Amino acid sequence: MAVPSLQLPLSTRAIDFVLPGVDGKNYSLDDFAEAKGLVVVFTCNHCPYAKAAWPLLIKLADEFRARGIVFMAINPNDERQYPEDSFEVMKQKVIEWGINFPYLRDQSQGIARAYQAQCTPDIYVFNFKRELYYHGRINDNWQEPEKVKKEELREALDRLLAGKEPPKDQHPSLGCSIKWMQ
Repeated sequence: MAVPSLQLPLSTRAIDFVLPGVDGKNYSLDDFAEAKGLVVVFTCNHCPYAKAAWPLLIKLADEFRARGIVFMAINPNDERQYPEDSFEVMKQKVIEWGINFPYLRDQSQGIARAYQAQCTPDIYVFNFKRELYYHGRINDNWQEPEKVKKEELREALDRLLAGKEPPKDQHPSLGCSIKWMQ
């Protein structure tokens, strides 16, 4: 059953963290201090919604990198229930899927809870001050990319870089529920 992301107040501050990446480094918000915008995606390896989102996120990260937007993904799922979401499989997926941004593990699930993440993918865009600018879906048709009429994440990033107000209509992301530890 699909679960929507929560509606959070815009301007909510990003919550700092220290999480291990599949590249062997630990990351915090300070590692992205120079970014004009920061896209934080709570996601995983097994969910069909997340799998559909990965190529779109990889493409957007590549397109917006030179413009100062940084992407990162955080996997909070309980690997005991879903072994495909383990840190070892995350490392494999970076290579297999060509993930071109930090992929981090939230083993304790504390960061996902602090951000009130609900689903995979759950997408947050923070401005340079690390205030929430956009919290919503990638586009209007996750199942059939060829039928997409509105690329909401791309539009939000363009607006952010142009110094415009956040989009008024922010439709929740939709995905598998985060697999919380029992």
